[in-house]
Amino acid sequence: MSVEHLDVLIIGAGLSGVGAACHLKRLCPGKRFAILEGREAMGGTWDLFRYPGIRSDSDMYTLGYNFKPWSDAQAIADGPSIRRYIEETAREYGVDGLIRYRHKVLKADWCSASATWQLLVQRGDEAEPLRLSCQFLMMCTGYYRYEAGYTPEFAGLDDFRGTFIHPQLWPEGFDYSGKRILVIGSGATAVTLVPALAERAAQVTMLQRSPSYVINLPQRDALSNALRRVLPEKWVYRLARGRNVTLQLVFYKLAKRFPNLVRRVLLGLVRRQLGERVDLRHFSPRYKPWDQRVCAVPDGDLFRVLRQGKAQVVTAEIERFTAHGIRLKSGEELAADVIVSATGLQLQLFGGIDVSVDGTSFEAPTSMGYRGIMLRDLPNLAVVMGYTNACWTLKADLSSEYFCRLIRHMDAIGRRQVTPRDTDGRVRPEPFLDLQSGYIERASHLLPAQGDRVPWKLHQNYLLDLALLRYGKLEDDYLVFSAPQGEQQGVLAQP
Repeated sequence: MSVEHLDVLIIGAGLSGVGAACHLKRLCPGKRFAILEGREAMGGTWDLFRYPGIRSDSDMYTLGYNFKPWSDAQAIADGPSIRRYIEETAREYGVDGLIRYRHKVLKADWCSASATWQLLVQRGDEAEPLRLSCQFLMMCTGYYRYEAGYTPEFAGLDDFRGTFIHPQLWPEGFDYSGKRILVIGSGATAVTLVPALAERAAQVTMLQRSPSYVINLPQRDALSNALRRVLPEKWVYRLARGRNVTLQLVFYKLAKRFPNLVRRVLLGLVRRQLGERVDLRHFSPRYKPWDQRVCAVPDGDLFRVLRQGKAQVVTAEIERFTAHGIRLKSGEELAADVIVSATGLQLQLFGGIDVSVDGTSFEAPTSMGYRGIMLRDLPNLAVVMGYTNACWTLKADLSSEYFCRLIRHMDAIGRRQVTPRDTDGRVRPEPFLDLQSGYIERASHLLPAQGDRVPWKLHQNYLLDLALLRYGKLEDDYLVFSAPQGEQQGVLAQP
């Protein structure tokens, strides 16, 4: 059976995948590539998540692509607007026609003899999987399972007679008007859902085991909207992007350096929003700022519905579900017609694809990230991921640009395989992510390590990564360039 071969295959047609395709089109115009998408539409997270109020908690000047200005008046955008932005970008750069929908990659095996990736792909409902090959593989699959979110094992869940929903699988057309709704969780999804649901529900309660830091941000960027009247759109976008990147980085650095000061500032801002109506302890976490992500609410919508009495916050632990709601360990029972489990994601690497090298399964937890893009001992593969302390697309853009530079460099030096190697064995492993969020701690055993030194260390610093990834040298002591087995072997990377 003939196997179609392409230069590059991109897995996933979400924000990262469409961005990677545009970078390839711009920077490697001679390469033949395709995007394989398991679902029936592009957009990734922004197409999958359809719960009420779905939005980004990051501004679109930094969540947007570095090559495609965000021109909408709203800086913090809702899900449908972000989905339209992705679709518009794909059309504008001519990559929408390169997406192959309902193509779910089952296996990806690196063949050293030919220096190619061999893919087994389930195409729609066809009985026989399709086989494809490529020289380079870009994993733009995100970091969580699309099939289901994380739901704890709640005692008595089967006893509940109302409707139980995980936001990741929100029922289309579900009518919650006039219902008593209980939202379990305190993260970004919960603080998004509560104000949206409160507009039509009889009562909304956010039940949290422990609080999160929440900050109010303006939904519209008044300065950028004013500058649009006198400056070209690209200038406005770049100015806003540079300003917001700097502010995000400064805020993160201050939180890490002076956590007690930043905590006082954050709690002071919440106190100003809530006044005396809501107990501030519901917004006073036990952990330091940026030990977990800080939740943003546009125009203080969460605080507004709390002040108005349309919603309330309860901080307590669940004992069990009952027929009509939830009983807390304190003995109190919270009545509900609908319970929403905004309890997080299930992390998953490679989109669940079985990755191997010459038939031997690749164990990511035993590997180490190289520049936050490639993995030790895994040839010709990029994992396009975002930041945890800033907008996802900032790092995704840099990662795609870097990999395009690497592809062009390999063409220039006449090598077909590139593999990160810990050649001297002196790099010490460290945890991949410096966050204490529940979904990360639950999946820590699935993640690769990072190293204690460059280029194995994650910086979580856009400005530093911009210098290193866009302008830094490609060849170093750890990146090994070679020919396929059977051809003359050679290592061209020099210190």
